[in-house]
This record gives sequence, structure tokens and C-alpha cells, in this order.
Amino acid sequence: MAEILCSFNKDALTIKPPKKASFVLRLMLSAFAMACGIYICSICLKQMNTNTFLLFDDFERPCYDTVVDRSQIPYLHYPKPKTFDRSECAGNPVRLFAIVSMQRSGSGWFETLLNSHVNVSSNGEIFGPKSRRDNASTIVKTLDKGLMQHPKEIEQYFNDRGVNVIFLLRRNLLRRLVSMLANIYDKDAKLLNGVHVSHVHSDEEASLLSKYKPKLNVTSLKSDLRGMESTAIKALNYFNSTRHIIIYYEDLIKDPTQKLIEVEDFLKLPQMNLTSQQVKIHKGALSEHIENFDEVNKTLSGTAYEKFLQADY
Repeated sequence: MAEILCSFNKDALTIKPPKKASFVLRLMLSAFAMACGIYICSICLKQMNTNTFLLFDDFERPCYDTVVDRSQIPYLHYPKPKTFDRSECAGNPVRLFAIVSMQRSGSGWFETLLNSHVNVSSNGEIFGPKSRRDNASTIVKTLDKGLMQHPKEIEQYFNDRGVNVIFLLRRNLLRRLVSMLANIYDKDAKLLNGVHVSHVHSDEEASLLSKYKPKLNVTSLKSDLRGMESTAIKALNYFNSTRHIIIYYEDLIKDPTQKLIEVEDFLKLPQMNLTSQQVKIHKGALSEHIENFDEVNKTLSGTAYEKFLQADY
């Protein structure tokens, strides 16, 4: 059995919605907020309780259990939570893995799916609030500065500690852009009862948030999409030496059962039916979610990005 302890680094920057979408993209590309978020996690070799681990340190390793593969000993860790006592589970070793995702690529939904596994526990977005970053270790500070700014150091950290990496990416960059701009807008507008939310749990909430239609800057649109593509490719190249799996949001939407089985197998988790209460916000045709869709359609028609216009996910 396996237990997974997760922590998150996503949307680290608070960006107020500027007047032009192109400025949003350039700012976020340069600042890493739209690049990659990191979810640091660990897998236990034995089933433990399912409490959430908010903070933990390594403590002195006990004698290794006979079921432990000796070749994996350098990659085993013994977390010591500060929020509760693991008691009899304290000697159960864990292996680390990380989820590397891009903003508004379904990472929140994916996390809740994994968290529904009986052996999975998540810390939530622990790198987001400033109070959770003040006393972080050197490696956490490195992660917080950005995956793309310190690829060699983080790659070494992953390999030295035997971290398995899950890349969660999104093919349809145009839909991702719409989701990003809508989320940025809501940080100030707070459409849902005066509170900003990035994820919703009912069709009514999704319908309310999706009423906002961003106007895209068609002058820079193709360049912006190329930049987003380049960032994802660079991230994959940077960490190609790690043990990793690539999952696309669109495949997860179309066949969640099969894709989640692949993830469970990759993490050596027992297979279970994974569920989430989150509801997709932007459903249906993109023409319903972009204010100047006719301009966008004209700009992207005949280009490599034309396929993004019709896909319904």
C-alpha cells in the first residue's frame, strides 16, 4: 500500500488584470507564474492514516523493514509531521514524487482526484501564502523562485532524492489562456459572493464565473501562444533525465479512468476509483467565452493554432 503526501507551488504571484491580454502574458511568462507549478509529494511503502501532513521534517531513520527494496534505500525518507504524531507509522519510509504543471491546466482538479485515493494526503497550496514561505529550507526557496529559473539545481534535487515527476500539461493553449485571463479578472471582480475562487463545485457557480468573456489581443496572440509552447518544451527538456510521466489535461478529460490508472501504476499505488467534486468552468464552444471571437478566429485560421478554436475542452 502507499500513502502520498503532497504540497503545492502554484499561482505564487498575485497579478491584477491589466488592460491588455498581451501584457498579462508577457508579465506572467517572465515571472514564471504561468510556467510551472510544483507539487512535492511522497509515497509510503505501507499504508498509514489519511490525515493531512501540513509540515514535516526528516528524523533519524529506524531499522529498515524487510519488505524494503535495498536498492531504494537512498531514496527513502521518514517524514516527521509537526501537526500530529505518526506513532506506529513513524518507521514507514516514503518515496518522493512531484507534479509539475502549468497554471490553469487542470492541476487543482488533478490534485483532488489523487487526494481521493485512500492512501493519498495533500497539503494544498503550501507555497502560495507568504507566511508559508518565510522559513522555508534552501530547496523550498529554490522551488519557490521558479522551476524554470533553477532547472539544474532542481533536477539534481529530484535525481538525488529519487523524485518521480508527473508532468501535467494542456494541449489547447487558447482555452488555457481564456481560463488564465478569467481567473485574473476574478481576483479583483470576485464574482462569486464577493470572494475570489479558482475552482468551483457546482454548475451554478461555474455558470456565474463563465459569464465573463475576456477580450484577447489578436496582434500578439500567435506570439503569445508560441511562448507558452516554448515554456512547456523547455520544462520537459530540463527534466528529461528524471523518471517521469507526461499526462495531458485533454486525455484526462476524455478518458479519466485509463489515465488515472496509468498514474497509479507509475506511482505504484493500488488501483482505486478516484473522484473529484470540482466542476469545469468554461464548457462548450470557445465562441461562448471570448468577447472578440471573430477576430481570434480570423487570426488563427490557417495557422498551427487553428485546431484550438473548435476543441470542446
